[in-house]
Amino acid sequence: MSTQESTMRRLASTALGGTSIEWYDFFLYGTAAALVFPALFFPEDMPRYVALIASFSTFAVGFLARPIGGIVFGHFGDRVGRKAALVVALSIMGVATTLIGLLPTYAEIGAIAPLALIFCRFAQGLAIGGQWGGAMLLVTENAPADKRGFYGAFAQAGAPMGVILANLAFLVMSASVSDEAFMSWGWRIPFIVSIVLIGLALYVQYRLEDTAAFKALEDAKEGQSDAPKQSSPVLQALRRFPKQIALGAGAFLAVQVSFYIFIVFVVSFGTDPNGLAMSRSDMLLAVLVSSAAQIPALFYFASLSDRRGRIGVYKLGAVLMGLWAFAVFPIMNTGSLLYITVALCFAQVFIGMMYGPQAALLTELFSAEVRYSGASLGYQIGAILGGALAPMVATALLATFGNPLWISVYIAVACALTWLSVHALRNANTHTMQPDV
Repeated sequence: MSTQESTMRRLASTALGGTSIEWYDFFLYGTAAALVFPALFFPEDMPRYVALIASFSTFAVGFLARPIGGIVFGHFGDRVGRKAALVVALSIMGVATTLIGLLPTYAEIGAIAPLALIFCRFAQGLAIGGQWGGAMLLVTENAPADKRGFYGAFAQAGAPMGVILANLAFLVMSASVSDEAFMSWGWRIPFIVSIVLIGLALYVQYRLEDTAAFKALEDAKEGQSDAPKQSSPVLQALRRFPKQIALGAGAFLAVQVSFYIFIVFVVSFGTDPNGLAMSRSDMLLAVLVSSAAQIPALFYFASLSDRRGRIGVYKLGAVLMGLWAFAVFPIMNTGSLLYITVALCFAQVFIGMMYGPQAALLTELFSAEVRYSGASLGYQIGAILGGALAPMVATALLATFGNPLWISVYIAVACALTWLSVHALRNANTHTMQPDV
């Protein structure tokens, strides 16, 4: 094995491990928002769907913070280094998630409980807004040009891995203790164990080097010590690449809308006692298995994008997801755990067609000196427009119309906007699409 291959394997495994635990923390909140928080952090006399929307609203706070995290860590990552930004982001996430597991409930401290929950969720959003750019660039900026999509998928695979770990944690706790114990203290354990993320941050700090692209930028700056100081990388990215940032956000829209509906909303949809009335464990298992199906799809379609191009693979994923949206809920309405799991598996595979090539796609849109800022802005703006609202919008649509068909329409519209955005990227200053790392 060559030195480069050995280095890439170490970087890829670190990116996968870091993003898996980081997304575990972020998605753990989503599962708890569907199953636990409505009962524990809001007044008992709230109607169920109102408490659920309120809980999903606190879930959305993390998305509101993500663009801020992208801006702050983008500036930090472009100026100080990819590794340093990633270390700080991992540490913040570890502390914030652990604190959620220690929070008192509404019954104990009243309205301060949801406020404290919101504060911790905001910190999670800041951290996830910064970690994605660091982990993604750690692998894509060091990868060979013909394998940038494949290695970028290691950072992307952390998302479905995080879903699996989060749901597995809740499944284990649900099976280990009674429902009363789970609602009393069992749900806290998966949050508290997130303190291990701080240990991973220390590993990244002391065992990994920064990317070759950032080192080259630093060497170039040393050779131009008399050059005038440039403006913030974030401002440079906004000024030089506004179209790429906007289209990058649009490209992410379908991924976020469909992903969060199929990992967060479906849990409450399936366990609603007035609806499918599935058990909590069955719905968590269905989401877990479908998330596992996304992982090989991510790597396959990311590798395919290395050979066939990012645009075509991404657009096909948007089309298939938009069509499949109209099949998922009729299949779920059968009440069969097998059929529900299969339907969600297909949905996650189609999401993987888009999410797999995305790291490389965004990397290649921006020049190295503003890449952390530009890629993070596009990614996190798409996240807030898509993922932040998806569970709330889906819940509101179902409450208003009583029919999940309109949720399918919502997903299809998001997929259409993504298709148009990715199609437009073909002409978005195509010279910047050429890798320059």
